[in-house]
Amino acid sequence: MNRFSVALIINLSLLNPSFVEVASNEKGWPQILGPLRNGVYTGPELATSWPESGPAELWRVPIGAGLAGPVVSNGRLIIFHRIRNEEVVEAFDALTGGKIWRYAYRTSYRDDFGFDEGPRAVPVVTNGRVFTFGAQGQLTALDAVTGKPIWERATMAEFNVPKNFFGQSGSPVVSQGLVIANIGGLDAGIVAFNEFTGNVVWTATRQGASYSSPALGWFDNELHAVFLTRTGLLGVKVRSGKIGFKKYWRARMLSSVNAATPLIFKNRVFVSAEYGPGAGLLEVSGETLMPVWDSNQVMSNHYATSVHKDGYLYGFHGRQEFSPSFRAVNLETGQISWSEERFGGGSVTLTNEHLLIAHENGELIMVPATPAEFSIVTRAKVLAPTVRALPAVASGVVYLRNNDTLVALDLRRN
Repeated sequence: MNRFSVALIINLSLLNPSFVEVASNEKGWPQILGPLRNGVYTGPELATSWPESGPAELWRVPIGAGLAGPVVSNGRLIIFHRIRNEEVVEAFDALTGGKIWRYAYRTSYRDDFGFDEGPRAVPVVTNGRVFTFGAQGQLTALDAVTGKPIWERATMAEFNVPKNFFGQSGSPVVSQGLVIANIGGLDAGIVAFNEFTGNVVWTATRQGASYSSPALGWFDNELHAVFLTRTGLLGVKVRSGKIGFKKYWRARMLSSVNAATPLIFKNRVFVSAEYGPGAGLLEVSGETLMPVWDSNQVMSNHYATSVHKDGYLYGFHGRQEFSPSFRAVNLETGQISWSEERFGGGSVTLTNEHLLIAHENGELIMVPATPAEFSIVTRAKVLAPTVRALPAVASGVVYLRNNDTLVALDLRRN
């Protein structure tokens, strides 16, 4: 990094403190929901007209089980999956699909409901390292260039973690030299590990883990990791591990899924979950969260995190098995602008002026990001069902996986 780059980072950090947290990340799609963990792609414009056969395919490879979506960093596509009795981390050339490295370790994870038995948590790539969190709570740090292990922690055994219904699923967040994860143990709920050594730096709460991944936000001039745990929403001060604010936000049944990542808007947090608590825009007021609005009838995300553009949220409302609707909702008021009923499950990414929807049925769908109306610009079947893992979008290429296949689709404009 040259002197100009350092000066630019310092100047931008004065305007936006959170910029510093992103500046160390490699270009691409290095973690869940992209560089800022908000599902927003800001690279080159994507093509909005596809051939009848769909977007051009750069490459595809067979993969093992898992619900962890891919990430892209420094020209490498990294996928975390399970092959037989191993959890496997593999790196491929992002444009050709050529294999670069592979790392694997043994696992005996079994899903209580007989669903997918692969890893769930999306890897994190930063500062030349890849961090993965396996379905059995194996937290691993690898060298991003070679794939060689740096450190690992067996968190379920170390922190007395009861077995979740669907395995450990929340992707850790890496910030200020710490890897912070929702472990959900009886001895420690949230744990911060030294990024370089794996040593425990601090622990917070004894709340159970959810399937949601944390986000980073600045409140009262201090960086917080914002978690939706099994019990509720809370902000943990990154440097000290002290709780900054919290609010009960609990599903009404035990075998439930709250998986959407909180979205942060200055001193406000949008939170969403199914099975009762619903969604709300909450304002941080000292050590508490006060509702601007909350409702179970507006934007209850079962799995996929909503995205935001120009004051409107776009996302899925309702439980996956009941064919959720896809909606546009006013962030400030909670008013529904439009709702495409019984749309079905999937995930959504904001790509400049459009929404890129990866439907569970294997379709890729592009919709204008506008509260005026729902209209499909283009769509194509690109994979066999079921597609539930989050995609990665980097440099005009979309990377998507289903139960056994990973595909790279070229959406770059000619």
